[in-house]
Amino acid sequence: MTASVVVTGLGIAAPNGLGAADYWAATRKGHSGIGPVTRFDPSAYPARLAGEVPGFVAADHLPGRLLPQTDHMTRLALVSADWALQDAGIRPDGLPEYAAGVVTASSAGGFEFGQNELRALWSKGSQYVSAYQSFAWFYAVNTGQISIRHGLRGPSGVLVSDQAGGLDAIAHARRQIRRGSQVIVSGGVDASICPWGWVAQLTSGRLSTDDDPATAYRPFDAGASGHVAGEGGALLVLEDEQAARARDAHIYGRITGYGTTFDPRPGSGREPGLRRAIEIALRDAALTPGDIDVVFADAAAVPELDHIEARALTEVFGPRDVPVTAPKSMTGRLNSGAGPLDVATALLAIRDGVIPPTVNVSPHADYDLDLVIGQERATELRSALVVARGFGGFNSALVVSDAAPKARTS
Repeated sequence: MTASVVVTGLGIAAPNGLGAADYWAATRKGHSGIGPVTRFDPSAYPARLAGEVPGFVAADHLPGRLLPQTDHMTRLALVSADWALQDAGIRPDGLPEYAAGVVTASSAGGFEFGQNELRALWSKGSQYVSAYQSFAWFYAVNTGQISIRHGLRGPSGVLVSDQAGGLDAIAHARRQIRRGSQVIVSGGVDASICPWGWVAQLTSGRLSTDDDPATAYRPFDAGASGHVAGEGGALLVLEDEQAARARDAHIYGRITGYGTTFDPRPGSGREPGLRRAIEIALRDAALTPGDIDVVFADAAAVPELDHIEARALTEVFGPRDVPVTAPKSMTGRLNSGAGPLDVATALLAIRDGVIPPTVNVSPHADYDLDLVIGQERATELRSALVVARGFGGFNSALVVSDAAPKARTS
């Protein structure tokens, strides 16, 4: 259970870039993908901004037979999986039959597909409901469709969770590789920017109602008033390091540590679980706080939650002792897609030696964080911590490290 697990492929669909190269270029420059909702008319709703994936035409990437049976979310996931496998240089038909699997996370399933079919049911009758409704709405549909498309018949699964779930899926994929699987496609892609999904997200009370993209989502800012929802995420190809090196694969980095906790019951007087999740992840990675070169923050943009996260980070790392960034300020919060996108971003940051910025934020001094704002920061990066919290008290932390660990010089 101690095999080193590496990432060899990335597939990204994000509100500020379709494909890993476009996303990374935009993120390094601080280009935001947040804007007015276009997937439906939001004028009657209190929140009207979102991060929508630009320029995505499913028919340009997928065979026509898949379009009637898939939700927008699944189409994004299928294309991201295609890109991740291509990036990894893996042909699934060249692998042993049960050597590869799929583990994804999902917060909502195919909400838009389900909404359309329910509308048909109520307005026209059951004979107008697509047979594909039986699975297109389901939380596990991304895992299933990716598995079918690529013949990935090994251990697979889905974690039904929101923001923290994407990290949990990657951690489970690491377990499967340590148990003997050769390749696992893992991560999360979510998309529920439709009236049904929008109302569901509004019930959290955490969506920003600001109509200005430059001020709507400002984590760790005195003016923070909630987050902007988004769609998309990332899928990663995970492999056993020995196998990846044997085939001379390009390795982005290693999944070195993971920790997860659940917050105590409100009113119990016990402290939130985020700090403990971070400490568990560091122990799992056999690293000290001083070994972490950057933190990719959860960045809730809810003052109470921002204070909890900032306190956890300063208690673990010390005040302003580690750079902190929140590139999701350019995309919005992508539910189960957010953690995997941050993991992919961290790996690209380690590769290129730059920390991408947090945009539109004037950090409040009370948080005592070294928040990277304005523009990217060039620095040597060897290990990064990614933090994610889900609605209801879920906390997850994942450590990624460079492909070839070296002794530190200081």
